[in-house]
Amino acid sequence: MKKAVAIGFIWLIFIFPGVCNAQSNGFILLASTIGPIDSGIVDLLENEFEKEIGIRVRHVGADTGAALEIAKKGNVDLVMVHAKSLEEKFVQEGFGTERIALMYNDFVIVGPAVDPAGIKGLKSAPEALKKLSEKQAVFVTRGDRSGTHVAEMEIWQKAGIKPQGSWYYTCPRGAEGNVPTLRHTDKMQAYTYMDRATYLALKDQISLVILVEKDEVMMNFISLIPVNPQKFPRVNNEGARKFVRWLTSPDKGQKIIQDFGRDKYGSPLFFPNSKEWRETKGLNK
Repeated sequence: MKKAVAIGFIWLIFIFPGVCNAQSNGFILLASTIGPIDSGIVDLLENEFEKEIGIRVRHVGADTGAALEIAKKGNVDLVMVHAKSLEEKFVQEGFGTERIALMYNDFVIVGPAVDPAGIKGLKSAPEALKKLSEKQAVFVTRGDRSGTHVAEMEIWQKAGIKPQGSWYYTCPRGAEGNVPTLRHTDKMQAYTYMDRATYLALKDQISLVILVEKDEVMMNFISLIPVNPQKFPRVNNEGARKFVRWLTSPDKGQKIIQDFGRDKYGSPLFFPNSKEWRETKGLNK
């Protein structure tokens, strides 16, 4: 069992004993990918929802693959994840009811300011990874089936490369999240594929810089999936649905997402993306 999954079960068993029936305990259990937790937006959304609605939400952090594995046991009511292929499989297998768009940001390729591989300013992420492979520049991967890792592997696939060799290095703490991975990459003065929010949160503590960005294939879409109550009758589906409606409401959760990080970084760390939000803006996708 992956470390992240094990941590999730320990959290569920010892921090909230008796959570197998979340509805009777009056709160909602969320399994969330680690990036949004590290940024602080998950705590903020949970706290504001509790203040307004009066229902407590508590989360466990895990990479997307591990979060979905926790949900497959029926131990949480809702997941917040970012790997489309894994999400679709989770719903198709009947563990989740539907994928619900919540928010997005993007990934970037970061590396040393001196950029020994010479990828700075390239407009194509696959082209950049191809060049890193040709130069055998040290690249740090999470290697853990997280949403970040899945997204990275999709770019390697678009580049037509299966990365391997001593230059392609799996972070020993990759399963713990993006923050340890980025710090480890900085220590090695290597390259990595990282979400922008994590980079912005740490940029004053590390020397790595953004070298490749704003390629459309680097978009990072984050979804909500309620756990299927037909498969797990004990889940708090009613509470999860209330939380989803609040999160996707243009004047509730989406407004908080729109403003989050703006005061500190000059721009938001995430962008609203719910169906309801897009409809208010006249967007169809």
